[in-house]
Amino acid sequence: MSSRHGSYFGATELPEDMQDVLRKARRLEVVSIIYMATVIAVIYLVMGSSQAMRAAWVEDLLSLVPPISFLVAVRVAASKPDRQHPYGRHRAVAVGHLVASVALAAMGLLLTYESLSGLLMREHPPIGTMQVFGHTVWAGWLMIAALIYGGIGPVILGRLKKPLAEQLHDKVLHADADMNKADWMTAGAGILGILGIGMGLWWADAAAALVISLSILKDGWSNLRAAVGGLTDTTARTVDDKAEHPLVGRIEDYLESQPWIAEHRSRVRDMGHVFQVEVRVVPRGGEVELARLHQVTEDLRAMDWKLDDVTVSPALRIDEGETTSPPAD
Repeated sequence: MSSRHGSYFGATELPEDMQDVLRKARRLEVVSIIYMATVIAVIYLVMGSSQAMRAAWVEDLLSLVPPISFLVAVRVAASKPDRQHPYGRHRAVAVGHLVASVALAAMGLLLTYESLSGLLMREHPPIGTMQVFGHTVWAGWLMIAALIYGGIGPVILGRLKKPLAEQLHDKVLHADADMNKADWMTAGAGILGILGIGMGLWWADAAAALVISLSILKDGWSNLRAAVGGLTDTTARTVDDKAEHPLVGRIEDYLESQPWIAEHRSRVRDMGHVFQVEVRVVPRGGEVELARLHQVTEDLRAMDWKLDDVTVSPALRIDEGETTSPPAD
């Protein structure tokens, strides 16, 4: 791993403010892992034969995958480019995102199948009593308390992580934040299922498990689409994958503003935290000084720290269908 001072993503040294953001993100993910480990232990102790509690427990287990993936990915992505990895190891972020999303989608499918099976087979899960400090207590109250404990923390952590994910352009951290923010649904569904059993509604537990399972499946599917899109070199998009990244438009606007450029074509792909930018320009008159090309490269790099690998090359023409800007008059 890198022995350099400061924080890096490949060859890119993070600005001071981004180094602080990265440190905060790492601390939050460590806190998440420790907290969720206690939640997993508590729910395991009280879940009994409830399908809803089992689904919540599995979701909590899966919630460890994104923070671990994030911590591993940022460490790997910090490595210097070398002969074997000349572009750096930025794709570690995309790999982590893919691993987390596949785990979510697969477990969501499994739990959905089990929940539907429970409904179709009309299973009646019993909830008995437990001895707590010498008192007999309905186990359902302990389950509800465990779900409340496991639901409050992730919501707070998710809200703290989301702005950091946007600043770092880290899709693993963003997926983790989204999962955390949605954990109140898991807790709420589980509580309703437990209360339903207490009221004699045999189907309430399996129905609650189905809601939780579908939530897991939804998270897995949406993140899987985003992860595959990133690995297939789509144009760089925002961290939530809802729109083209604003930097793509800013690059186009900058190139349009250069009077010596007759036509241009740019390609921006997401490498992980940083973007790789390739620009082809057709100079007016068919000639251009090397200094001008160098200046465009430096101007684009100065636009944002995420524009890590910028290549600007001259061309005699840009083939029809390739240009991303209208030919100049």
